[in-house]
Amino acid sequence: MKAYSVMDICLAVKGALLQGDADMMVSAVTTDSRKIEEGALFIPLVGERFDGHDYIEMALQSGAAGCFTTKLPFNTVEGKFYILVEDTLLALKALASWYRGEFPIPMVQITGSAGKTTTKEMVASVLSQKFSTLKTEANFNNAIGTPQTLLRLDDEHKAAVIETGMNHFDEIRYLGDMVRPDVAIITNVGDAHVENLGGTRLGVLQAKSEIFDNLNPDGLAILNGDDALLRELRPNFRTVLCGKGENCHVRVSDIAERGIEGMDCTITTEKATYAVHIPSPGAFMIYPASMAVAVGEHLGLTEEEIVRGIAAYTSVGSRMRVVRKDSRIIIDDCYNANPQAMAQALETLAKTDVPRRMAVLGDMGELGALTEQAHREIGALTAKLKIDTVVAVGEKSRAILAGNADALWFATLEEALPTIVEQFTDGTAVLVKASHAMNFPKIVKELEQA
Repeated sequence: MKAYSVMDICLAVKGALLQGDADMMVSAVTTDSRKIEEGALFIPLVGERFDGHDYIEMALQSGAAGCFTTKLPFNTVEGKFYILVEDTLLALKALASWYRGEFPIPMVQITGSAGKTTTKEMVASVLSQKFSTLKTEANFNNAIGTPQTLLRLDDEHKAAVIETGMNHFDEIRYLGDMVRPDVAIITNVGDAHVENLGGTRLGVLQAKSEIFDNLNPDGLAILNGDDALLRELRPNFRTVLCGKGENCHVRVSDIAERGIEGMDCTITTEKATYAVHIPSPGAFMIYPASMAVAVGEHLGLTEEEIVRGIAAYTSVGSRMRVVRKDSRIIIDDCYNANPQAMAQALETLAKTDVPRRMAVLGDMGELGALTEQAHREIGALTAKLKIDTVVAVGEKSRAILAGNADALWFATLEEALPTIVEQFTDGTAVLVKASHAMNFPKIVKELEQA
C-alpha cells in the first residue's frame, strides 16, 4: 500500500478523527490483531462470535499506528490515532474503493460457479508477461479479502486480476463496487450455492451477472460460450464468447489431451491463431486459456507473450495439483467441489494413462434440493468411466452408491482412511475431491506419506 495521511484516510471513509496526528502517514492495513505491521491501520471487524474492538489495545501495543472504531473508547493509547466510523466493514470497503481509484490501470474481475481461481491464475500468468500484475491470493475473494487485495496495489502494478466469490445475491455487486473492472469474466453457471439463490441456475446467473453493474462503460465482457445460459446472455457491453462452439469469438480446436501432462490446442480469434500448450490436466482448462487470450488481446499483448503466459501457468493450492510417488499419482483437487467440477475432474482421471484408477469423493455442499440427484449422477459417471475403485465419504455422498453399486461408502474420513491407503497401490492414480468442509487435504497428506 502506498502511504497516505491519517486525514486522507478519514476523508476517504467519512470518519471522525478522535485522537492522533492527522499528518501521520500510514502504509499498511490489517484486520488481524495477530499480524500487525509496524505503523499499520488496524480495522476491528465484528462477527457473530467475535468483536475486533476487543483487540484494539493489543493491536496498538503490537505496533499498529491507529485504528478504526465504532465505539468511543474509555481508554486510549497515547500517541495512537483513532478514527470513528459507523461500521468497520463498510469503512474497509470505502477505503479500498477510494484507494483503487488512485490506480488508473486495467482491472479484470472474475466470477463463476467453478474455475474462478484457475482462470485468475491463467489470466495473471498471461498479463504478467507484459505488466507487473496484482492478483488475488489464496481465498481472499470475499467482502474482507477483496478490499485487502486492492489495498496491496502499489505504483509498480500496471494491471490487476481480482477473483470475486459469492453465495448470496448482492455480493458480486458489493465487491464490484470496489473493483470497478475494465474486463468482467464469468467462467460458467453451475449449481454451486444454488440453495441460496432461488434453487435454480437462473438464480445463479442473476447473481453472477451483478458483475456488469460496475463494469466500465467501455469495458469488455468475457463469457463461457459453451455454457447454455451464458451464451444467451446479452450484457450491454462488448462481449466475447470463449469455447469450442461455432458461436464463440475465441474458439478452441485441435484439442489433444495428454492426461496429467496437460493438453495442446489451437485458439483462434479474429486477430490471430495461437498454438498453445496448457501445462495442467483437465478438459475444462480450455476455458481459462481462451479467456486469457481474450484478455491478452484486449490489453495489447503480443502473440508470443500470450502463448508464453499460458505455458507458464501453474496451479495453486489443491486445484488439480499432481503429486507423483514412484508409479503412483495423486490428483489433489480437494479445495472445493460442485457437480460440474467433479465431473470434469473424473474425466481427467479416466484419461490418465495408468494401470489403475481410483476416485475418493466426498460431499458437495450447498446444492439444496439437487443434493441427492447430483451425488447419484456422479456415481453413475464413475461407473460409465469405468473407474476401478470409488470411495465415497460423507452422508450426502451415500447417494453415489445409487449411481454406482460397486462404490465403497464410509460415513467419516477417519473410517475411510485405512481403505483409501490400502487401495493406493503401485500403478494407481487417485483423484481426491470434495467440498472444502470435508477436510480432504488430510487424505492427500496421508497418501503422500504412505
